Amino acid sequence: MKAIIPVAGAGTKLRPHSYTQPKALIPLAGKTVLSIIIEQLREAGIQEFIFIVGYLGDKIFDYVQAKHPDIQAHYVHQPDRQGVGHAIRLARNLVNGDEIFVVLGDTICEYDVQAVVNHPHSMIGVRKVDDPRDFGVAEINDDGAIEHVVEKPHIPKSNMAMVGIYKIRESTQMFECIENNILQGLRSHGEFSLTDALDCMIRTGVRFDSFKVDSWFDCGRKETMLESNAILLKKFNADQHEYQFENTVIIKPVSIGEGCAIRNSIIGPNVTIGENTKLDYSIVKNSIVGSYSNLYDIVLEESIIGSDTALRGESRTLNIGDNTSIDLG
Repeated sequence: MKAIIPVAGAGTKLRPHSYTQPKALIPLAGKTVLSIIIEQLREAGIQEFIFIVGYLGDKIFDYVQAKHPDIQAHYVHQPDRQGVGHAIRLARNLVNGDEIFVVLGDTICEYDVQAVVNHPHSMIGVRKVDDPRDFGVAEINDDGAIEHVVEKPHIPKSNMAMVGIYKIRESTQMFECIENNILQGLRSHGEFSLTDALDCMIRTGVRFDSFKVDSWFDCGRKETMLESNAILLKKFNADQHEYQFENTVIIKPVSIGEGCAIRNSIIGPNVTIGENTKLDYSIVKNSIVGSYSNLYDIVLEESIIGSDTALRGESRTLNIGDNTSIDLG
């Protein structure tokens, strides 16, 4: 079985951070979204990964080489983003008819990965949501088999949203459906979606069973990413690590990267700080701070600060990229 992880998306809802860093690599609870996905799949025995990369794809390559050098990694470039179905189509030759496990690059869920890998049929991960109109939706019968899937329906017939995790045994049929949809120009919301290809497979008789994920962490927007960071810090037992910094109070849970220099500050709760960041005379809570940043005389709450960032307090001299929301009140 091979894993396909599409990470070519622009991450527009996480700008300005996604201008310089793929959203799959933004720090989260001492890890990254991509690392959490890779570790989950590796624990289930998957060793071969295909990464669909685009803008900033070199950073994905460098990260995987540095953090996961022992996996068998392939990289496929998607120069023109035309949807997840279009992205996965690019991996056809590498898949070569094998079973695949697809996880979207901004998807973190808690579920029994091994049980899904061992299941005799293809599977789609789902979770009940209040408003399914922004998601792919699965219509499921009483046996748990999926009868129909549709991408972001205006009038949903089900409240079971697809979370972005798919185990597909019949990969050859999937690629044929994707090819047919592209040839016919069949788009959903302007893109060639994987959902349409899966529905094509279901119509031709391929059985898909559903599995419900225990938790689904949204990493696509600032607010939900901070919520996910707080929950995952507790789950990863970040409160067990004892940090010692000069004249500094640590309120757990926090995750502080290696090489950080922190003085005269209060850090936490629910804070992730990347590697080699310096903080002095600062208060940080419920926030994510990237690597190699320098914060002085700053109070941060509910904030995401990128890597290689310099922030100072009372002078309020800021050097921030485009599409940034700043409230100095």
